[in-house]
Amino acid sequence: MKILHIGEFVRGGVATYIDELLCYQIQDTAITDLRLLLDLRSEGIVLTLGSENIYYYNYDRQSARVLTAIFQIRSYIRTFQPDIVHVHSSHAGFLTRFPYLLGFKRPKVVYCAHGWSFNMEIPSCQKRLLAFVEKTLARETDLIINVSRYEHDSACAYNLPAGKMTVICSGVRERKECAPALSLDNEFINLLFAGRFDKQKGLDILLQVFSKYRFEKIKLYLIGESVLGNMDINIPAEVVNLGWIDSDKIDSYYSSFDAVLIPSRWEGFGLVAVEAMRNHKPVIASRRCSLPELVTHGVNGYLFDPEDEPVLVDLLKQLDKTILRQMGQRAYEIYKERFSSQYMNSAIVNKYQQLLDR
Repeated sequence: MKILHIGEFVRGGVATYIDELLCYQIQDTAITDLRLLLDLRSEGIVLTLGSENIYYYNYDRQSARVLTAIFQIRSYIRTFQPDIVHVHSSHAGFLTRFPYLLGFKRPKVVYCAHGWSFNMEIPSCQKRLLAFVEKTLARETDLIINVSRYEHDSACAYNLPAGKMTVICSGVRERKECAPALSLDNEFINLLFAGRFDKQKGLDILLQVFSKYRFEKIKLYLIGESVLGNMDINIPAEVVNLGWIDSDKIDSYYSSFDAVLIPSRWEGFGLVAVEAMRNHKPVIASRRCSLPELVTHGVNGYLFDPEDEPVLVDLLKQLDKTILRQMGQRAYEIYKERFSSQYMNSAIVNKYQQLLDR
C-alpha cells in the first residue's frame, strides 16, 4: 500500500496530527511506501518521516499561485501513483481535489478538514458558500474523517454526504520522560497558552483580560507565533512570550505549568488540550465547538464563555493549585481512556484497507 499525505503550511496541531500518523504508518508492514507533500513554507519542519520522503509545492494563501500549486500537486500524484491520498486541511483539500472534478483519473482520496471552514466566525452567506465548495469537492472524496463529534454534526447540518463520513478522534502518543525546560516560581499559579497567535485561537481575549485586570497570584506564559497574520497582538509586559517551540520539545514545557488555557473561538478538535492532559495538566477552555467533548467542567478543567469577560476573570481569580493538581491527574486518566494514538492510527489504517478492498 502506497500512501501520500498532503498538507498546506502545517504548524501546531495539524503538524502534530500528521506526525502521529507518520510515526505509526512508517512501521506498518502493510504500507510499502509513505510520503508527505507540503507547501514550501513548511520546509524545515521536524517530523518523524525522513527528509528524503518529504516533498514540496509552491503556494501561499496571499499569492496567485493557486493554479501552479494545483499543477504541482497533480503532477506529483501522477509520478508517485499512490494507492491512497490523505489530504489535510481545507486549502490542501481544494488544491488536491479540484482537478478530479474535471474528470481526471484519481486514486482513493481521504480528506480531513481539521476544522470545517464553515464553522468559523464569518457571515452566514460565506458559510453557505464554503459548505457548497466542500459538498462539491466531496464528490471526488472516498472518505471524510471528522476529528470530533461536533465536526461530524456540523458537516451533516450542511448536508455533506453522511455515507462518506466517519468520526475518528485525534490522539497522541504517551509523552517521553524529559526534564522540565523551565524553572518557574511556584508561588504563582503558572498558566500556559500554546498555539497560533491568530484570531481562531482567541489569544487576544486572554491578553485583553490580562491588560485590564491584575492577577497577583497568576503568571501567564505564551508559546506560539502568528501564522496567518490576521490579528494584531499586543503582549502586556507582565505576560511572558516564549516564542515558537517545536512539537518534539513541547512536553518539557507543559510539565512546568499548573494548567493550560485554550480560549479558542472555534476548534475542529483541540489537540493542545489532549497534549496538556497527557502531561497531567488540567485545561481551562472556551465553551466552543469540540472543546466541551474534551473538557468536563470541574473534572479535568474548566469551561468558560469567551464573550463573558467577568466570568473568565472570576474563574482565574479563584484558581487553586491543589485543585488544579487533582484535576491534572483526572485529565491524564481521561487521556489514557479516550485519546491515545493507538486507536486513532489503527482506525485510520483500517479505513485505508477497506477503501482498497472495495
